[in-house]
Formats: sequence, structure tokens, C-alpha cells
Amino acid sequence: MPAHIATAAPVTHTALLGLGVYRPRRIVPNAEIVDRIDSSDEWIRTRSGIAARRWAEPDETIVAMSTEAARAALAAAGLTADRIGAVVLATSSQMVLGPSAAAVVASELGMYDTAAFDVSAGCAGFCYALANAADLVRSGHAGHVLVIGVERLSDLLDPDDRSCAFIFADGAGAAVVGPSDSEGIGPVAWGSDGNQTAAIKQDKDFQQYFEEVATAEATGGSSVRPYIRMNGQAVFRWAVTFLEKACRDALARAGVEAADLDAFVPHQANSRITDALAKALGLPETVTIARDIADTGNTSAASIPMAMEQLIRSGAARPGDTALLLGFGAGLAYAGQVVRLPAIA
Repeated sequence: MPAHIATAAPVTHTALLGLGVYRPRRIVPNAEIVDRIDSSDEWIRTRSGIAARRWAEPDETIVAMSTEAARAALAAAGLTADRIGAVVLATSSQMVLGPSAAAVVASELGMYDTAAFDVSAGCAGFCYALANAADLVRSGHAGHVLVIGVERLSDLLDPDDRSCAFIFADGAGAAVVGPSDSEGIGPVAWGSDGNQTAAIKQDKDFQQYFEEVATAEATGGSSVRPYIRMNGQAVFRWAVTFLEKACRDALARAGVEAADLDAFVPHQANSRITDALAKALGLPETVTIARDIADTGNTSAASIPMAMEQLIRSGAARPGDTALLLGFGAGLAYAGQVVRLPAIA
């Protein structure tokens, strides 16, 4: 007779228990970058809604920013690091494949023998990580999970690229997911379209880069690091034509109407995309819309937790409010869920 295999004790409901962010010290206004891309402050604001962004200094690494954001999230949740059963970290700008940034962050936080792994889903990364974290808690495989979205995209920016140089930025956001008496994280609506990888991509892989370096060393030439390249028009068309469906799918799965929302927190990609989605969804004026992009730029996997924190910090939204999150970008991938906004430190 086969041996009996036990199962983990499941949890009915999960919620975001605490939220923390780290914003790099250096503020970069449009005036600092317009000359190299033959642009203007007005053009950048009109095209994207961005007035300034933050770029990390050398000591503000992926691990360092994540660790600070995580400490703030733990404080907001009223938990110590030893209560965390897993760390799920989303990023597209960690420049090494191993060890995972999540494992190093866990160690920095004093966690011992804690499950930890990275997620690569571009600008949808935080919502992908959140979905995995909620399922880990629901299944009983982790009592609490630390979710982190973090980027140092300034490392991958071509300062002369008019399509990207003004958009991308750095920062980190973290949230603690744990059990709850009522549901605080709705079912995820997610997907991808690998046929549109050219819309946002790294322009060369690291093998190509290393070959360039070797050639440059042998010939006395030069090499160029891999950069982010983006077809802004292709991304915009996909976003405004497809993502309304993704939003409505997330709302339907959660059993929530657009009019029931207190806040809408889309990935901070472009203010025009945000406006188009809000209009398509018919969001009433009572719904607060995150616009952290104005002073933070596009921080990819970090943008949603950072935008949530800004809404709560400013008083525009409150812990416990019902919010629709929607991450989208490179892949092209998307993920969204309805949540109750968490506490901040």
C-alpha cells in the first residue's frame, strides 16, 4: 500500500499587510537629459507625464534598495523577518543570474533557511510576484511572503536614445502578504504575447556583449553595453486596445465593479496610457488614479508598489481601500488583481 502523503494546511483568505518603498537619493529633472536627446521639458511632459525621475547612486544596488523597502514593509505589517516563509523578488535589471537577488536580500534581512527566488516578467513583475505570493500563503506553503519589485534601469539606458532615455528610472517597493479574515487579494488576470517581444527588449544578450568586448580588446575598438530599446507606438497601441479587457477580467474575477473601486493603480508607464484606460473603464471621479510617474518615472517592476505608497502617503487613498492593480510591459506581459490597500510605516 502506498504511503500517505500529507498536504499543507490551506488558508482561505490573504491580504497585503504592509508596504514599504525605497526612492533613490538622486532626483533627475528633465532639464538634465533634454540636450542629449534633442528634446524639451514640455515635449517629455506631454508625451509621458514625467517631470523628473530618480536614478540610483553606486551604493543603491538592487539588493540595498530591496532590503530598505522590505524593512519598511515589515515595520508596516508589524512583523519581524523570522515570520517570513518566502521572498519573491521581481526585477528585470539584476545584472547577474545567480545567486538570486531574493536570496541575498533574505540574508541581508537576517532570514535563515528561507525560500527565495526572482521573477522576470518586466513591468508586470510585481503583480506576477504578488499572485505567486498569495497562492503560497493560501496553499499553506508559507505563512507570510515578502514580495519585492525593484529596478536599476538607469544601468540599461542609452543616454542618447530619444525613445527611452527620459522614461526609465530606479527604485524599490515591497509588500508583506499574509493570511486574513477576509479576502484582500483577488484572483489574478494575467497573460502574455511573445509575438511582440520586439516592442520592449534588451538590444543584445550578454553573450553578444562579451563577444563585442573580446573583439574590442583584440582590435582596440569599443563595445557598448546592452541597452533597453522600445517601440513606443507599438506599446501604446497594445496598451490602449488590449488592457481594458485585462482590467475588466481582473474586476470580474474579484466580483467587483469599476464603480466599487476607491483607487486605480496601473503600472506607471505613460500618463496618456493611464488616461486612456481610465476613460475606457468609465471610472467615476470618486476613483483616485495613481500618477506617481510625474516625479518617479517608469520603474518597471517597482512602479506599482511605489505608486500605491505615494497614494497612501499623500492621503489620496487609505489602507483598506479597494484598488485595481495592473502591471504591463515587456513580454508583452500583463497581470492585474483587485486588492485592499495595505498599511505603510
